[in-house]
Amino acid sequence: MQVSTTFRHMEQSEALKNYAEEKLERVAKYIDEPISAQVYFTVEKIRHIVEIVISGRGITTKASEATNDMYAAVDAVLDKIERQLKRYKEKLKDHKPADNNGRTMSKKVFHAESIESNPEPVVITTKTETAKPMAVEEAVMQMDLLHKDFLVFTDAVSGEINVLYRRKDGNFGLIEPQRG
Repeated sequence: MQVSTTFRHMEQSEALKNYAEEKLERVAKYIDEPISAQVYFTVEKIRHIVEIVISGRGITTKASEATNDMYAAVDAVLDKIERQLKRYKEKLKDHKPADNNGRTMSKKVFHAESIESNPEPVVITTKTETAKPMAVEEAVMQMDLLHKDFLVFTDAVSGEINVLYRRKDGNFGLIEPQRG
């Protein structure tokens, strides 16, 4: 785990830095590698504020806590982050489909110049993926985890292939086949 620390309005403390790094190890089990953490220690009058931002593959979580003691603030903020990560991991576990059978589909990438100059497009790469059965909520979560702009999946209820995409305004769009 890569840990960077920032001290604001206070002197750097190696003991405080080591304490935070030691405590961060207990939340590392909830996130896939690589993990990076930023820890901000701030003193404002009598308030001691600790803010931690943890980033792993596909997830970023942030929490802060203010107390009269910096070590207590570290413990409190790590408890918050641990609760967030446990809840996130449980959510992922609950959204897994019972069976792993899905439709296999092929993705092709065409060379742009070939489309403009020739009537026949030239395939650059082809990739075969399985459209796993899942709910729309799980598909949104998978898109966020994998940092994708779209995801093709099989609707767990209807069994139809759907496409979920990220809109420019930050929301999501869903393309469903017409039933008829």
